[in-house]
Amino acid sequence: MKLDFYYARRFGQWLMIIGTALMTLIVLIDLGEQANRYDGRGVSFGQLLELSMLSVPAALDEFLPLIIILATVVLFIGLARSSELVVTRAIGRSGIRALAAPLGVAAIIGTLAVTVLNPLAAATSNRYESLSDTYRNGGTTALSFSGEGLWLRQGSPEGQSVIHARGHSGETEQITLYDVSILSYASDGQPVRRIQADRARLEDGGWQLTHAKIWPLAADQNPEAHSETQQTMRLATTLTQDRIRDSLGSVSGISIYELPNTIKGLSEAGFSTRRFEVQLQVELARPMFLIAMVLVGASFTMRHARFGGTGLAVLTAVLLGFGLYFIRNFAQVLGENGQIPIYLAAWAPPIASIFLTLGLLLHAEDG
Repeated sequence: MKLDFYYARRFGQWLMIIGTALMTLIVLIDLGEQANRYDGRGVSFGQLLELSMLSVPAALDEFLPLIIILATVVLFIGLARSSELVVTRAIGRSGIRALAAPLGVAAIIGTLAVTVLNPLAAATSNRYESLSDTYRNGGTTALSFSGEGLWLRQGSPEGQSVIHARGHSGETEQITLYDVSILSYASDGQPVRRIQADRARLEDGGWQLTHAKIWPLAADQNPEAHSETQQTMRLATTLTQDRIRDSLGSVSGISIYELPNTIKGLSEAGFSTRRFEVQLQVELARPMFLIAMVLVGASFTMRHARFGGTGLAVLTAVLLGFGLYFIRNFAQVLGENGQIPIYLAAWAPPIASIFLTLGLLLHAEDG
C-alpha cells in the first residue's frame, strides 16, 4: 500500500509540474494574441490578462490527455533509470500491478474533469465570450434554445436587443429566423421599442426584416397609437453567419449538468440534438480515455534503461497518444454527422485503446 501511495504521489507531482508549465505557456501565447486582437481598442493589460486567464480552464480541459500521457512517460522513465521498477518486480509485484496507483489517479482526475473542470470551463468560456463581445462591440451577444424556440441577444454601443424566433433555417445557407419578436433597450437599460416581423434574414451587418410592425416604448406615448408597419426594414447587428452557425452547434459553453436539459429543450423546439448527445457521452467516457492514456505511456516506458532506445520509446508513446486522441476526435465528428451511432462514437475509442495497450503491456511483461 505504501508503494502505491508513493507511485501515486510521484505521478501527481509530475501532473502538477507538467500541467503548470503547459498552462503558463498557453497563457503567455494567448496574452500575445489578445494584445494583437484588441490593439487600438483601449483595452488595458489587466483586461487582456483576465481574458487569457479565463481561457485556462477550457485549455486545461482540452489538453488534459496530453498532460496525462507526458506525466506517465516522465514517471516511468524516472522509475526505470533509478531501478525502482526492478526493485518492484524483485519484491513480487508485476509491472501491471505497479500501474494500479497511476491508473487510480487518472480515474480520479477524469472524474474531477467531468464533474468540476467541465462546468468551470463552460462558465469561464461564457464569461470570456461576454467580455470579448463587450471589448469588441460595446455589448454582449448570447444564444439559447427552449421549447418556445430560439432566443438571441445582441449588443452594441447603443444598447441591447433581445430577439426571439419560433423557428430558423440556414445551417448550410443564409440564416433566416421566422415569427420574430425583437425588444430593443437603450444603453441605460430602458426599453425603447418592440418589433414583430414575419421573417428576419441575416445579411452583411444587419437583419433584413419582412412585414415588420414597430411599437415605440417611450413613457409619454401610447405604443399602439404611434406604431407603424413597414414592408421591409433593417436592424443593424455585429453578428455574422459563421458566428451564429457556430453558436447553434457549439457545446463549449454548456456544462455536463446542463446538457440533458439542453438536449430536451432543443428536441422540443425541433432542432437537431445529435452533436449535444455525442458530447454528453464523450464527457462521460473521459475517465476511461484518461486511463487509456496512462496505459499508452506505460506500455512503451516500463522497461529498464539499460536496454536502450529510451528516446524512441518516448517518441512512440507520445505519437500513439496523439494518434488515439485524433481517432477519438474523428469518431466524435463521425457521430455528430450521423455516420456512426452515438455510443460507438463516444465509447469505442477509449475501450479499444485500453484493450490495445493492455495487449502491449502483457506482451512486454510475459513475452
